[in-house]
Amino acid sequence: MAALGAPLRTLRALLRELRHAAGRSYRDSPAYRHVVTSEKLCRAQQELHFQAATYLCLLRSVREHEALHREYHGKGERSPQEVAGLVGFRLPQQPGGKG
Repeated sequence: MAALGAPLRTLRALLRELRHAAGRSYRDSPAYRHVVTSEKLCRAQQELHFQAATYLCLLRSVREHEALHREYHGKGERSPQEVAGLVGFRLPQQPGGKG
């Protein structure tokens, strides 16, 4: 199993990801309240840290997936000339100047 790192570092990163996901009102979210109040529950600290690190991984992955989706998602059908230009080719000219 990979090392979890410092609990404080995990908590700060988790709160940063919650800020990205919820905006300025992240302190009103149920996830924030759960993270802040979970320390009061009678659980093993290692288990709580592992759950926080897992949730942090989920939040980061969702954010990165959305960014990749926005960047690479198709924007509709392209013309043959555009596709040829993307890969560095030129279409041959039609005889008689048609193209």
